[in-house]
Amino acid sequence: MTQNLATTSATRAVPDNRKGRFATLTFERDIAAPSAVLWEAWTAPAARAIWAAPSPSVTVEFLEADTRVGGREVSLCKVEGHPDIRCECGWLALQPALCSVNYEVISSEGVTQSVALVTADISGTHERSRLVVTVQLSSLAQDMEAGYREGFGAGLDNLAGAAERTMVLQRVIQAPRSIVWGAWMNSETLPQWWGPEGFSCRTKRIDLRAGGEWVFDMIAPDGTVFPNHHLYNEVRPEERIGYTLHWGENGPKHADAWASFEDQDGATKVTLGMVFSTAAEFQEAKGFGAVELGLQTLGKLERFVASR
Repeated sequence: MTQNLATTSATRAVPDNRKGRFATLTFERDIAAPSAVLWEAWTAPAARAIWAAPSPSVTVEFLEADTRVGGREVSLCKVEGHPDIRCECGWLALQPALCSVNYEVISSEGVTQSVALVTADISGTHERSRLVVTVQLSSLAQDMEAGYREGFGAGLDNLAGAAERTMVLQRVIQAPRSIVWGAWMNSETLPQWWGPEGFSCRTKRIDLRAGGEWVFDMIAPDGTVFPNHHLYNEVRPEERIGYTLHWGENGPKHADAWASFEDQDGATKVTLGMVFSTAAEFQEAKGFGAVELGLQTLGKLERFVASR
């Protein structure tokens, strides 16, 4: 996914005497974000879509994303004037906040360019983390080592920046996943519990599907009105949703967000992630207590589900 696409001559086959090139590449990054946050930025499809492109000239279109062992991610990398490059990533091992292993196959115009085994090791504290990525590369159509070095380097720089402005909230709710999902993705029940303690929601429009939206005001206990606009770009039933947060109807975007739902011994682990558009917005959100307020929102969800 992070292979450099600026040199798209690599998408054409070359004579057989150039085939069979092997390399082991290692990339290391120290990141000012907790390891649990880095893990979400590394694995969550909504976050990966933000940092995947190695440069502004590259557009990445995700066709498929299933981050679980046995699942795969398929994307197209597009550079104007060049053939699309297809990247297939298959997840082989996932140890949350510790390690992931995946294969990666790069192809274009029906020709496989390279195959790689990618291992990511994460360590760190509640404040900082370290990422070590090892790529065992087999170039099939042309020597891809230089492109991988440049592309992975740029992609991991993007990842570090995204992780440092990512907020992750989690709560285990004592109810089956179908029940929790139903409380969230229901146009009548979502406004009843969404928001911190003491806040209420006033809905203008709500359409909870991919391509849909929720236009609403959050009203604080003192009567202050906060206009909100959620635009939904992915809905994977009982697994995850992806959406963008805007300041009021059609206002500026301030975050890309996702919510994932996982079974946990009959309960449901809910993860709410947000990658803020800028570091300044992330710091401002932390400053006014967005973590605590977000956890209050998930607490209201748990109480709502328990009362049903």
